[in-house]
Amino acid sequence: MTLYEPLNTLKPVAPHIWLIDGPSIRFYGLPFSTRATVVRLGSGELWVHSPTKLTTGLASELKGLGPVAHLVAPNWIHYAHVAEWQEAFPDAISWAAPGAAERAASKGMALHFDRDLGPEAEAPWEGEIDQMIVEGSRVHREAVFFHPASRTLILTDLIENFEPGKMPWYLRPLLRLGGVMDPDGKMPRDMRASFLGHRDRLRAAVERMIAWQPERVILAHGRWYRENGVAELRRAFRFVL
Repeated sequence: MTLYEPLNTLKPVAPHIWLIDGPSIRFYGLPFSTRATVVRLGSGELWVHSPTKLTTGLASELKGLGPVAHLVAPNWIHYAHVAEWQEAFPDAISWAAPGAAERAASKGMALHFDRDLGPEAEAPWEGEIDQMIVEGSRVHREAVFFHPASRTLILTDLIENFEPGKMPWYLRPLLRLGGVMDPDGKMPRDMRASFLGHRDRLRAAVERMIAWQPERVILAHGRWYRENGVAELRRAFRFVL
């Protein structure tokens, strides 16, 4: 399986924002590529979304940018590497989206969260990163972020966009059936089904994302969108708009 090499290193996206492509992780037996996003706040502190595997080299790079101050678990299944970041950066505050702490506890993971993410930007990054919680699903609640200075929307699993050439051949029919194959990656079909009866809430959230007018959309899994962010949102969420 070909990933987004080089892995475990900072990659510039725009001024004061980077991404990190990590190794794959198994979820329900399937390999998922991983991706973190790092924003340097005006204070010089680093905000890290969906932390990926932490290596010695990556930790050194981060320290060269500034102190790691905020670790964000953006939904109920994106917390796998938070504990190792907590150990490396003990002064960082860990933030949990709805359901993340309960899910981690149910898996017996030895990690803690200091604060819960709410529906509006938290005080440490208010005015620099916008925020909302996408509600309406029976199981999946995700914190979504927008960095206005770079016009970058930061999603996790609301859109997945796996490139065929980077996935094992035997998984490609499943990914296509699930609606998560590049160039038409979308919300996974099982997740869409979890919004039945509450699609108006999902639609309102998508309309707010579009109103932010992002140029870029970073995804946790698969090819992300370096340009035409609004058009990609309209394409990916056409089933609800």
